[in-house]
Amino acid sequence: MYNTTYHRASSVADAASLFGKSDEARYLSGGMTLIATMKQRLASPTDLVDLRHIAELKGISVNGSTVRIGAGTTHYEVAASAELRRACKAIADLAGMIGDPHVRHMGTMGGSVANNDPAADYPSAVLALNATVHTDRRRIAADDFFAGLFETALEDGEIVTAFEFEAPAKAGYAKFPNPASRYAMTGVFVARHANGDVRVAVTGAGSDGVFRHAGMEAALKANWSPDAVASQSVDAGALMSDIHGSSDYRANLVKVMAKRAVAAAG
Repeated sequence: MYNTTYHRASSVADAASLFGKSDEARYLSGGMTLIATMKQRLASPTDLVDLRHIAELKGISVNGSTVRIGAGTTHYEVAASAELRRACKAIADLAGMIGDPHVRHMGTMGGSVANNDPAADYPSAVLALNATVHTDRRRIAADDFFAGLFETALEDGEIVTAFEFEAPAKAGYAKFPNPASRYAMTGVFVARHANGDVRVAVTGAGSDGVFRHAGMEAALKANWSPDAVASQSVDAGALMSDIHGSSDYRANLVKVMAKRAVAAAG
């Protein structure tokens, strides 16, 4: 490691002020990726602004069909919320699949989505649920938020504060985890919304990060069943290929995980 100055922010406004005073600051919201990249010297911020103790970033609420999850809510809290399980069991199940208990008690939904790791779980949920990403400056639609590997629509210093979405009629998530890290080698989140629309989001497989699969969406809109996605083609040329699995292997996993996600949704 190297010298860096740690700041514990007390509010969103305080965090933004601390960030603005630094030469090259980074927000810390769990640190499951950031600390590891710092250890490898792939990131070298002069200052770390810790968001984990800001009360206004925490909590889960369900008002009617509207679900709101604070960006500082941990994976464990998402997985354990009975209220959230009644509104959207799939996202609670997703949170329970992340890492191990230590990771789930430290990592936050906001940190995961803001980092937009191509193998992270939450981006698929945000995209499939058509969530709105709230920041300290604006609201961003899910389709406009993810911009590529580790890239988002966030501006310098902008803080994700919450995620809001309408509870789906049905939703499910399935992933094939890396046996060591439990990151998604391929994960698929499916959601059928109250207005009849269907959204299918794939994480862990795309060479450009999380993406929607239009063919599966159309097939499931016509016939909500695991068999509906079996005949859909997945372009291996648009998928990652690495030591963990080839693009062809991941293309097959997309279909397998999509079938399992629909089955889980019921």
